[in-house]
Amino acid sequence: MSQEVSSPSREGTISLTFDLRGRTALVTGASSGLGVTFVRALAGAGANVVLAARRLDRLEPLAAELTAAGSAALALHCDVGNPASVAAAVAAAWERFGRVDVLVNGAGVVAESGLAPEKVPPEVFEHTVRVNLLGTWHCCREVAARMLADGKGGAIVNIASVAGLLGISDFPPAYQATKAAVLNLTRSLACSWADRGIRVNAIAPGWFPSEMTEQALAIPAFKAWVTESAPMKRIGDPAELVPALLFLATAASSFVTGHTLVVDGGLAAAGAGGGVPADVLELFAQAVPGGLGQRITPA
Repeated sequence: MSQEVSSPSREGTISLTFDLRGRTALVTGASSGLGVTFVRALAGAGANVVLAARRLDRLEPLAAELTAAGSAALALHCDVGNPASVAAAVAAAWERFGRVDVLVNGAGVVAESGLAPEKVPPEVFEHTVRVNLLGTWHCCREVAARMLADGKGGAIVNIASVAGLLGISDFPPAYQATKAAVLNLTRSLACSWADRGIRVNAIAPGWFPSEMTEQALAIPAFKAWVTESAPMKRIGDPAELVPALLFLATAASSFVTGHTLVVDGGLAAAGAGGGVPADVLELFAQAVPGGLGQRITPA
C-alpha cells in the first residue's frame, strides 16, 4: 500500500508502508542478539541508524557493514543504566543526524538467571532493575525531551517480554518484574506524550534465539518445555519480529500508541505452560555455584 493520506500527527503525511527514509533510529542493546536484527531491519527500511551499547568493539564492525551497504550508521558507547552515559549518546546522535525520530529500547539483562527466587542477592536483583527498567526510562526521557522541544514528534518502541504479562513460577523474578514495569511505563508515557506527537509502544517477544537465551535453550529439556508451552510448538525466528518493529516504528502505526504487540507463538494466550518443570530446575540448580539455584524447602 503506497497511497498517502493526510494526518493530524506531527509525523506528517502518512505513507502506508514501512518506510523510514530520511529518518534516524537509535537502538540500544545493538551489539548482539535481537538488537543486531533490529538495527539491520531499520537500516533496510532506509533509516540512518545509531547503534548504542556498552561493547563498542562489537558495534563498530556492524556499523562498518551497514555503511558499506549504503546506510548511514554511527556506533556509540552507551551504558543505559548510567543517565550521564545515555545523555552523552543521545547528544552525539543529535549532533550527527540532526535528531532522532525513532528510539528502540532493546538493552536488557537477566542477571538472576538460574537462581532460586528466594536466594537472589539484592545487588543482582538491582542490576536487572537498573538495566531493564531504569535504562529504558533514562533513554525514553532523554530522547523524548528533545523530541518534545523541537515539536516534530517521533516513535518509541520498548522491547519488553511475554514474561512481563505472566507469572511464571521459579523464573527470574527481577526480569519478570522489570518487563511488567516496562509495559506500564509504555502506557504511562504514551498517555503523557500523545498530544505532542510522540507514540510509545512495546513489543513483548516470546522465546527467540539470542545471546541472552542461548545457554538456557542449549539445555534440551528446557528447550522442549519452551516449545511445548507455545501453541505453535516452536521458538521464534528473529526475522519474525521485524514486521512488528517496523509497524510500530513507522507512520504505518500513526494511530497506535500505548500498545503492546505480543509476538510469542501464542505463549501468553496459553498461560506459558505454568512454570519451569522440576527436572529442568534441578539442571539449573546443579549449574549454579554456592547452592543459589536450590530452592529452600522445609527441613
